Formats: sequence, C-alpha cells, structure tokens
Amino acid sequence: MMKQLLALGLTGLLITGTAFRLPPTVNNKKKGQKVKTLIATPQQGAADRWADSVFQSLTPDERIAQLIMIRAHSNLGRDHINAVIKDINDNKVGGVIFFQGGPVRQANLTNYYQSISKVPLLVGIDGEWGLGMRLDSVISLPRNLLIGAIQDSTLAYEAGRVMAEQCKRIGIQIDFAPDMDVNNNPDNPVINDRSFGENKYQVARMGVATIKGMQEAGVMACAKHFPGHGDTDVDSHFDLPSIRKTRAQLEALELYPFRQAIEAGVGSIMVAHLFIPAIDNKPNTPTSISRKAVTKLLKEEMGFKGLVITDALEMKGIAKYYTKGEESLQSLLAGNDLMILPSTSAGSVAAIKRGIKKGLISQEEVDERVKKVLRAKYNLGLGQLQPIDTRNLEKDLNAQTDSLRRKLAEAAITLVKNDNKIVPFSPAMVQQKVAVIAVGADAGNAFLSEVKKIKPGTDTYVFSSGQPVSQVAPMVSRLHRDYKAVIISLHNYSRRPANGFGISMAQKLLIRQLQQEIPSATVVFGNPYAIKYFCEGPAIIAAYEDDSTTQKVAAEILFGKIAPQGKLPVTVCEGLPSGTGITYELPESATLPQVVPEDAGVNSAMLDKIDPIAEIMISKGAAPGCEVLAMKDGKVIYNKCFGYYDYDKKVPVTPQTVYDLASVTKICATTLSIMRLYDEGRIKLDATLGDYLPFVKGSNKAGLTIRNVLLHQAGLVAWIPFYKETINAAGYPDSAWYRPEMDEQHELRVADHLYISNGYPDTIWKRVLDSKLNTRQGYVYSDLDFMFLGKIVEALSGKKLEEYVRDTFYEPLGLTTTMFRPREHIPLQLLAPTEYERIFRMQWIHGDVHDPGAAMFGGVAGHAGLFSNAHDLAIIMQMLLNKGSYDGVQYIKPETVKLFTAYNSKISRRGLGFDKPEKGVQNRLDAYPCKSASADTFGHTGFTGTCVWADPQSNLVFIFLSNRVSPNGGANTKLSTLNIRGRMMEAVYDAIVKK
Repeated sequence: MMKQLLALGLTGLLITGTAFRLPPTVNNKKKGQKVKTLIATPQQGAADRWADSVFQSLTPDERIAQLIMIRAHSNLGRDHINAVIKDINDNKVGGVIFFQGGPVRQANLTNYYQSISKVPLLVGIDGEWGLGMRLDSVISLPRNLLIGAIQDSTLAYEAGRVMAEQCKRIGIQIDFAPDMDVNNNPDNPVINDRSFGENKYQVARMGVATIKGMQEAGVMACAKHFPGHGDTDVDSHFDLPSIRKTRAQLEALELYPFRQAIEAGVGSIMVAHLFIPAIDNKPNTPTSISRKAVTKLLKEEMGFKGLVITDALEMKGIAKYYTKGEESLQSLLAGNDLMILPSTSAGSVAAIKRGIKKGLISQEEVDERVKKVLRAKYNLGLGQLQPIDTRNLEKDLNAQTDSLRRKLAEAAITLVKNDNKIVPFSPAMVQQKVAVIAVGADAGNAFLSEVKKIKPGTDTYVFSSGQPVSQVAPMVSRLHRDYKAVIISLHNYSRRPANGFGISMAQKLLIRQLQQEIPSATVVFGNPYAIKYFCEGPAIIAAYEDDSTTQKVAAEILFGKIAPQGKLPVTVCEGLPSGTGITYELPESATLPQVVPEDAGVNSAMLDKIDPIAEIMISKGAAPGCEVLAMKDGKVIYNKCFGYYDYDKKVPVTPQTVYDLASVTKICATTLSIMRLYDEGRIKLDATLGDYLPFVKGSNKAGLTIRNVLLHQAGLVAWIPFYKETINAAGYPDSAWYRPEMDEQHELRVADHLYISNGYPDTIWKRVLDSKLNTRQGYVYSDLDFMFLGKIVEALSGKKLEEYVRDTFYEPLGLTTTMFRPREHIPLQLLAPTEYERIFRMQWIHGDVHDPGAAMFGGVAGHAGLFSNAHDLAIIMQMLLNKGSYDGVQYIKPETVKLFTAYNSKISRRGLGFDKPEKGVQNRLDAYPCKSASADTFGHTGFTGTCVWADPQSNLVFIFLSNRVSPNGGANTKLSTLNIRGRMMEAVYDAIVKK
C-alpha cells in the first residue's frame, strides 16, 4: 500500500495512462476458489456474455458491491486517496463518482483506480453544466436555466454532446445530468436555475435534446430528480422536503418530463429524497426508498427499463432516518439498481446480505440487478477499457467550450422589456453621452470593456456590493446631470434566492432610482428570478450567466450587433411571465460569422504569432496601431486590434476604428463599379477613354484603352503634385484658391477650415490632359489611371462615384463604415488620424483623405478617398471570394470576377484593377504579398498602411489596416522594410491545418 501511495503523491500520479494492465475479469480468483464458467448461448449478446462472465468471477459479496458507487476527489490528498483505494481493494465497489479536483489529477487517479479494480469501475460525475462544474482548469457550460431560454433544441443537443465528449476524454461513463425538474417554485433553494424552467414542455424538450446529445456521444445520461424536485422550499441535502400535491397534479406537471425522457431512451433515472404522500404516505419514507415510487410508479406504470439510481445516500433527506448501510438495503428493496454515496460500503454489503437472509429480497433479484449494472458497464465501453492519455488533456477538454458558450448566449439572452425602445441603441444615441454602471462589480469586467470597445469614450462606473445607501443619491445625481442615458448591469449576486440573492439595499435603491430618472437599460447577469426587484425598469435584459462570454454578447445586443432571441424560461414578475421575450430583425447591416479557429481547421496557437509581429511594428515605430482580420471559409478566425491612433497612446484602436484606405479605393470602389458596368454591357475593355469621356477628345489620352488603364500600362505618369500650384511663397495654401470656411464658391472641403474653389477640379483635369504620355506604354503604377476610371463610372451611371458605389454595393451589403467623406456620418473619435502634413495643409489630417489630389477633388476620386473599418472591407472581399455573391445576392457575375482577378498582363503582375502576387517568386520569404499566397490571390495595398487580400485556393481573406503615415507622412517605410503585413499574412497560412 505504501508503494502505491508513494506513486500517487499529492499533486498527481506517475501513471501516464499507458503503463497499467487491466485485471482479468473471469480468471481473477482466490486460491482454492472454484469459478463457475457460464457457457454462452449463440442468442446472447456480447453484453450478456461479458456480464455473465464477470458475474461468475465474483464472490457473493463482490457481486453486491457492484451496486455501490463511492465518492472520489482529486483535491483531498493522501488520506482520501487511501480511503478510496481501500474501498476498491477491500470492498470491490462497482464505481466511483468524482467531485472537485483537477483534470490531470483525476485522470491519473482514474487510471490507477481502474488498474487495481477487479472489475472495471463505472466512473461518474455530477456535472450538470459540464466538467467545469467540478474541475479546475475546465471552462463551465451555462446552467440549464440559460438553455431553457433558447428556442432551438439543437443547441441543447450540442451542449449534451460536448459534455459527453468531455466525459469520454477523461474516462467518465455516466454524467448525472440533465436536471428534468420543473422549477415552478421561485424560492426553491436547491433546484432553481439548475432546471430548464417552469414550462413542462420546454423542460422536456430541452432535457430530451440534452439526453440525446450525451448518449449519442457514448455517455449515459441520468434524468433527475424523479418524481420532481421543482416545487420544494427545502433542500434535500439538509432535510426531507415534502410535496403535498395530488397524484393528478403530479401527472399533469412533475412527471411529464420524465415520461418524455423514458420515451426518448434515457439510460438512467435518479430518484430524489422527497416525501410525497400522494405516492407513498408512509411517514419518513423518501421516494428514494419507496417501493411504490420506484418499482410501482417508475418501473411498472411508467415502463422504465434502464438503471434506477438513488440520489446521494449521504444527504440528510435520507441519512436522518437510515445509516450504517441500512439506507442501501432500503434503496435496493425499493427497486433501485445503483446506490450512490452510502454512509459505508462494507456496511451496505452487510445490510443487503442480511436482507437476503431475512427474505426481504431474493438472491435472484439481487443477482439480476448486478447483471443489469454489468451489462450497462459493457455497453458504456468498460469491456474494452483503455487508459486515459493525459497529454493535452486540458486543451482537449476546453476545445469546444468557448464557441459553444457563445452560441448558447446568443440564443438565450432575453430582452424582457423595452418600453422606451432604447434597445438596440440607435446611432443617434450612440453619439450622445452614455454611461455604464456595473452594480455589484468590484472592478472592471468584460461587459464594461466590450461597451467601451463598441462605443469608445463611454464612461464607466462601478458600484460595489459594499457601498452604503448614503452613496446612492450622489451617484444618481451625477449620472442624471452628465448623461443622456445609462446602462445598468447587475453582477456577482447569489444564484440562490435566500436573503434576496444577496443584493444589498443600496444596490436595489440605486438601480430603481436610475430606472425612474434616466433613460436606461438594465442587464441582469445571473439568476433571472432576481429581476423581481427591478420590474419597473423600462428596458430589461436577462443574461442568465455572469461570465465574460455572456457579458460580451449582452453588450453586442445592446448596441445592435446581434438581435435578442431568447424567451424567459420562468416568471420573473407579475407582468413578465414565462415565455416573455422581445425579438426583432436587425436593420440591414452585415455581421460576419465568427468561429473558434479550430472549427475552421485553423490552429489558434499559430495565429497567435501575429501578436508579437504587431508588437514589433509598434515598438519599431512602423505604425502606432493596427487592426488585423482574417477569414477562413467565410468565417472570422482572427480579429485583433493593437496599439493606438498615434504615438501619444491616448486613443486605442478598436474594431470600430475607421481608416483612410488610400489606394485600396482603387479596387473597393472604382474597380467594383467598372466590373458591374462591364456586367451590364455598358463598358468594353477594348474601348477607349475617348469613347466615354468627351472632355478627353483631342488629347493624347483619348485613344487609351480601358484594359490598359486598368492594368496601369496606358502610359500615364505616376502622379502629379497638383497642390504645389496652390500654395504661396510661404508654403501655405494660397487664399486665391482657398477659404477657411465654406461658401458658395468654395464648397469642396480639403481639410479642417480649408475649402478650395469649386472650379479648381477643372484645372486639375487640364493638368492631367496636358501631362506627357509614355508612348511605349510600359507598366507604370499610376493614380491618374483610376482618376479617369472614376469619371467613367460617373459618366455611364449618371451618379457621382460615391453615390453609385454606395447604392450598388455598400448599402445592399449592409456596410456602415465604407464611404467617402466619413466626417459627415461617423463620429470623429472613430476615425484614425493620418499625417501631420507640413508641405500642403499644415495640420493634422483627421477624417479627411490623406491623398492631396483626392482632397482637392473634395474628398472623392477614383484612386483615393475611401474609408472603412476592417469588418466592412472583409465583407467586400468575401463577396469577391464568393464569385460576386454575398448573402444570396449576386452583385457581380462569377465570370467577371474570374476575369478581373486573374493575371491580365504579360509585362506586370497586375489583374484588371487588382494587384496580384509577384510572378515567379512564390515560396520566397520576401515574396509579395507573402510566401504562401497562391497565384489566384488578388487584392491591393494602400499608401497609408493598408492592405486587403483574398486567396480563392485557401478560401482566405486577410485585412490589415493601419495609419503608418502618422505622424510624419510617407518617409516612414518601416512597415514595408520590416515586412509586417507579409509576415502577418504568412502566419495565417501557417495556422491552416494541412489535411
């Protein structure tokens, strides 16, 4: 024994899951003991043959012990482990039920306990919301009440499947879940939010879906607590609750979910310790030891054939009446198959032997129960037991939890009231001053952070549970004075209803007063029954849980990023019954689907290599901040922001930050428009500029073909510094052309307090037409090409470029930030500044286009002027990757996308409008745009430090946005010399799991 314990240690075991040998199940016999060999008939199944074989190898005492499961922990140290080993070695118990501890420690203990057990142990856990309910290092799934708010039962199935896969990975065969109680007593001290709710149909529907998910993944489910623990006000852990309903009332409510579970094939049912006179009126007789409840009602009337399991026999609901093993005998007499957590294993075996001897139960009936348990063991895989491999165990257990928790939160969070129509916050409200106050929080949390991310500049406050009533009035006064609206979030209160959920009087007063005096939305993070204290609030959201995932999703619902879908699973106020829930369709705006990278076949750890590259970028001064977004198979796999708007580090970059795209305008505005016009037969690639633009006729530009213009090989010069003619001798904008304020003759905004003459664009075009032309028409990347193309779009469409591309693409796609002249529509704090310009406008360029030529056109040109955030750009690129289709709408014909995005030049890498990978340098570390980009890749880069790429072969979209010209303009080339964009893009390719 001492050697065994030395091998165990206090922090883990030396057993790795590959070294031990399972004990034989037939030939294990004491010296001199005769083993009766059962000859199996051909009609017997494999489970019967295995069960019979094992049964024959056991002594009478060992057979009885198969009906007992004992408590096991992996965090209680040597003495506890010693006691479990003794029970396995001496009493030959049939199984263990794990409680608190750690996953690797538990796996090592399971391996060891199985190695010393004569018969493979049935390993169980009471994990109603997954292994995280009991084990550290494992992320919990939500409690059932959140799942009860979901209307799609396939999500309950998925939760059951994930729980089962966790169990299988760690060597567990039975999870004592789900809870099938109908919680129709809001003061229930023990069930409450462990239930799916108060509606029996919803409880049955979600419970059955969970059961199917678990059992189809190979783990036995256990419906509990029969015949129904939902209408009690006493905790059976501490006393025996009474339910004084008629049999008809029980049939109409409590029994309904269990009948549905039986019909669905649930593997086991747990019987509660309840006193229900309508079933058995014998005094001090819990249903768990009532033959009328277990055998007559459950087995005979309801027809249940699976394992019947007692609730824990150590609970006071039975332990106050029976102990020293007598509780196990009484449970067996009632009809139970498995007795869990009795006061003593040896005493239980002895008591059952006495019962057999006294004729209280026959040996044949006991033997059949033993074989029933053994058959279940075989069917759960214990006939071919394999050791648990502890390598990557924690990672495997958590692999699906984050993505599933988000799905569940999105489907469950419930908009309970919305009297003031404040949810979702309108764009007008978002631009006003809004405060968030986290009541009950001790510090900042994910909810506050997410709100600030969505609405930069939001002020946040914390009102902790310890603050007194005297601080309520000053807080209300301040918020009322300084803000147009307030978001109230309630955190960290008790999940149990006793003592008002632990919500202080000060907290209640604060929330109620704010609800009355300021337009507000109240988000309750936790047990929704607590809403009863805040029923008068105009807008109320039930969030059910208080974890970071739920907090982020709730913030997204508040600001219209996603729509609420849930319905209350319980009644919370007189006017807010079960089933309440406001749902709506969001305004036409696009939302990109997001997944955990592994769900798209991408290694998230490899994606994390992007982060240090961004840190290098910032530390080396290549750019003050950036956003990186990557999509695989149409889903976002990576989206992070780094750094700040500038090197003062005052305003952090967020996903809402809008950047000047510079030359990305060429493909995301002008080329898109040309492609659509080409689809419509309104433009031909071999036609000329003179065919569409009368003002170029008679110039040397008239004969340039559209094809060569798109390819930058029409012979146009790279660019013309138009601004130089408009600055005076002192280097400032000349008042002959500019005014500090807009007037009728100066309506074109160039920068802050700088407006150019309405007629000056004509001068610009004259300079373009007078410019020299390279008659050899080699490849010269030129802004002038796309200035002409922008004018063609306007000539053919009859609309301004910004109007055409908005009406044709941006609005139908649901884009909210992709636009020219963003200062007219987007708060300035969301716009990243670019250069402090010292050669022309002599000021910070913030929200006005960086390119001087585009600025002198009033902010709109075919080569520059477009702004966007990464999210909206990703939609444009995904549409192109989808061969011109998005969300069921065909914007551009597939053959047009294929034509324009292919290589179209013999003398350059260009597509028609699009940039492409440099030819002949694939798989080189310095390849453009990166080493692994396929030849089908298309996109563009921008002078301000932006790029967008799509690779059809990998079904990949890559977006990088920065303002690398901040603060000193184009002289800073570190973004390119350090190959920041290429290295980040290559990291995405490296993360794609090769099949």
